[in-house]
Amino acid sequence: MKRTIKTVITLFTALIIAIPAFASQESDEIRTIHIKGLDNMKFDVELIEAAPGETIRIVFETVSNMPPQAMAHNIAVVDLGTDVDAFAMASMSARDNEYIAPDYEDKVIFNTPMLGGGESVEMEFTVPEVTGDYDFVCTFPGHYMAGMVGILRVQ
Repeated sequence: MKRTIKTVITLFTALIIAIPAFASQESDEIRTIHIKGLDNMKFDVELIEAAPGETIRIVFETVSNMPPQAMAHNIAVVDLGTDVDAFAMASMSARDNEYIAPDYEDKVIFNTPMLGGGESVEMEFTVPEVTGDYDFVCTFPGHYMAGMVGILRVQ
């Protein structure tokens, strides 16, 4: 009987120690969001909901049969209060800077490189702490105006 009690206590102690280890593994996992940029100048995901301070992984892919000079995509998430129209218009002419206008770099929270058809990238970033709706756009010439936009909703 003493041995059975000792075994139960040992197993119980091991369980108490193991539960927090499993719980911390789950909470440390980074959520992955897959987004495609399409030839119709749209993202296939236009709303990303995230918690303040959460780290998320974006897997972004351009799906196109056109040459990259004619059809390439990126994702640029801009800070709250940014004039998105002005940012997109200025960025369209910033070819040498991955189509991110140098004057607006401090307003960009996250951006992917410009990708041609069949290319993909996997990147992580930390969501801002301030709640709100953050715009994300494709800055390739004409794509923002065609409606290649989305929202990162921090709540």
